[in-house]
Amino acid sequence: MAAYDEKSIQLLEGLDAVRKRPGMYIGGTGPEGLHHLVWELIDNAVDEAAAGHANLVEVTLHKDGSVEVADNGRGIPTGKKDGKRTALEIVFTELHAGGKFGGGAYSASGGLHGVGASVVNALSSKLVTEVDRDGTTQRLTFVHRAPGRIDAKGHFKAGSTLETVKKIPAKRTGTRVRFWPDLEIFDPGLSIDSDEVRTHCAQVCFLVPGLKVRLVDRRGSGRPDEEFVAKGGLADLVDSLCTTAAVTDIITLHGNGTFEEKVPVDGKMTLVERVCTVDIALRWTTGYDTVVRSFVNTIPTTEGGTHVAGFDRALTKICNDVLLTGTKKLAKLSKSGQDRAEKADVQEGLVAAVKVTFPEPQFKGQTKQELGTPQVQSIVYEVVRDGLANWIEGGGKKTHVTALRDKVAQAVINRVSAKATLDARRKASALSSAGMPDKLADCRRHGPDSELLIVEGDSAAGPAKAGRNAEYMAVLPLRGKVVNAGKSTMKQVIENTEAQALFTAIGGGSGKDFNLENARYGRIIILCDADVDGSHIRCLLLTLIHAYMRPLLEDGRVFAAQPPLYTVKVGDRPVHAFSEEEKVQLTAELSKGNRKAENLQWVRFKGLGEMDVEELAVTCLDPGTRILRRITMDDAQAAADAADLFETLMGSDVSRRRAYLLEHSTLIDAAALDV
Repeated sequence: MAAYDEKSIQLLEGLDAVRKRPGMYIGGTGPEGLHHLVWELIDNAVDEAAAGHANLVEVTLHKDGSVEVADNGRGIPTGKKDGKRTALEIVFTELHAGGKFGGGAYSASGGLHGVGASVVNALSSKLVTEVDRDGTTQRLTFVHRAPGRIDAKGHFKAGSTLETVKKIPAKRTGTRVRFWPDLEIFDPGLSIDSDEVRTHCAQVCFLVPGLKVRLVDRRGSGRPDEEFVAKGGLADLVDSLCTTAAVTDIITLHGNGTFEEKVPVDGKMTLVERVCTVDIALRWTTGYDTVVRSFVNTIPTTEGGTHVAGFDRALTKICNDVLLTGTKKLAKLSKSGQDRAEKADVQEGLVAAVKVTFPEPQFKGQTKQELGTPQVQSIVYEVVRDGLANWIEGGGKKTHVTALRDKVAQAVINRVSAKATLDARRKASALSSAGMPDKLADCRRHGPDSELLIVEGDSAAGPAKAGRNAEYMAVLPLRGKVVNAGKSTMKQVIENTEAQALFTAIGGGSGKDFNLENARYGRIIILCDADVDGSHIRCLLLTLIHAYMRPLLEDGRVFAAQPPLYTVKVGDRPVHAFSEEEKVQLTAELSKGNRKAENLQWVRFKGLGEMDVEELAVTCLDPGTRILRRITMDDAQAAADAADLFETLMGSDVSRRRAYLLEHSTLIDAAALDV
């Protein structure tokens, strides 16, 4: 193991730190990092335009893989800074060197760090910069970070002296920087993507209204030169980002505020006052995606930051306290306290651009993707709060405000409904692993040959439990009304006690998550009274199985027991009739000979509970004597329709029943009905 002593301590000087840890400065050595070099130079040029000193930025992609960024700004100063080196050389060779500190040359610029140009040079194999200033064009060339010049024979000579290229008109100013990325630093096979550059150029022109950004691709792509300009600023950006129909006009908000922060001045921490200007454009569309672009001065902050946090907080606050107050759509949800909109509800379909401008912003990370200045959040919050409240309360078109209110309210309703459905699914999933229902009289052996008898009421449950074969027959009595799964939401179904008991007992889950292999019984047998109420319950059960446990039907595992309607004793032998027609037929057969029909004492079963254990066992439980009817998918669909009809005729909705009777009373004179 190597010794850890004073020799282990290394000092990285100049640009070596950047090459040693490029990810700290440009975010990585992949495509993002490579393109970040281009963004640094473009942003420097846009800073000049934002300060009012330039109106044109030109980006050129050359055939040899180099990229050139030019502007018609003031030109980087070329005078000597420390008696030996020019300011131009220092800008490209020293970290944290530039004109963006202390508010001197720039009232607001892309960043506090001041490492952009030097980082580009640090990660380039070659860089050439030309400055138009003071009537001349001067050039400085860097090869592997060392300054110098290329002589007439093409040889590089190191040195700090600038090369005078030519004389120019005194009023012409500007800067051109062309760099060749050091491909040894970056991942193999990388190149500058013209589409990425195009998107960035198109975006930055919105930050300085009237600024022209020209893109030239000389790499043989066949793409013509493009020029971007946006006189409307952020409003034009929002308009270009909208891909669906508009719900509102583009709303523009503008304001400013001040804050104090301590910064070092002449070596001492001094309290200074900052002015922060806020510019925002936003529009709601009919879509569902949210698009928010944020900027600090001229820098796109792709990770947001404190300015976006203030925007989000104000937007949600105003929509709840002003926009949605008294909304009838949310009246039902207000009873349960679920009528408050969340960030996602408010920003559904939102397209917005948020920009703050102030001196020396603090970023989280060298790549300037997230603003960290804390005081900006409250300033943006106040501007958005006041501006949006004014738009809602009269500044905006009433139809647009109403449309936005409806959209946000519907988003709240959809979210609450979706959450209820998700909770119901989770609850349904949990039911399959929960303990068995207390009312279930389970069997000892499960599997393909086992049966679950679903019986109507406790009165029938007693004889069924006594008459069953407990080895493979389980009994589940229904003690309440089964929910109509064809007309109810998943939440209502899962919360129904009888549905819960059925899902848990069968054990296969419910809905899309139902697994036939996990079902604990091979046959499901519905055992209901042979009357209207029994038919209704059977229809509701089949509707529930059809909607939430359909594989049971598809696999032919669902049956309906056929209990008799009548019974008569002929000597010691009981005879059963399962319908009125069968009773008449049996009466005729049994009356042959000396037995008279009037002597046959037929007994009408009012329900399964009236049968004794032996009668129920023989007619409904014993596989050798009972009659079962296998239920098909068609039967289940017919049962669902019947359950709906039962709901109409027997439910509590009088108006629904009245409408049905009027529609289907074709044999009665409607004029004679007192309705």
